[in-house]
Amino acid sequence: MSAPSLRIAIGSDHAGYDLKQHLVAFLTAAGHAVDDRGTHSTESCDYPPICAGVGRIVRDGVADFGIVMGGSGQGEQVAANKVRGVRAALCNDLYTARMARAHNDANVLSIGARVVGVGLAEEIVTTFLSTAFEGGRHARRVAQLADIENEF
Repeated sequence: MSAPSLRIAIGSDHAGYDLKQHLVAFLTAAGHAVDDRGTHSTESCDYPPICAGVGRIVRDGVADFGIVMGGSGQGEQVAANKVRGVRAALCNDLYTARMARAHNDANVLSIGARVVGVGLAEEIVTTFLSTAFEGGRHARRVAQLADIENEF
């Protein structure tokens, strides 16, 4: 039985471009609908508008999940997290990918393209997309995060 098709928004800066291109093909081959928000070359560019754009698409329900990439993935995570309702997690290993979904209900995955190789990136994406949110005590904490966000 195959996994259900997901709608995934994806974006990167120039440092994440090659990995993004690979993951677009990987996700499309897996049957997912992928919305590539750029960048579209290795020419130097600014990541904040791209990553916030991915976050907005997720927030608005146009995509089920987002994936952002850059050299380290740190700035990309921060940019996506500036969008109210986004819970972006930097995951450069399988454990954090699993925990980001299971405990934090993360809806945007950030990856450091200069930190992980292509094979590991595929595994991280697969783990992130296939892990369910556990709810329970974690739902209470995610709600508390939303409350903090709504203070401003």
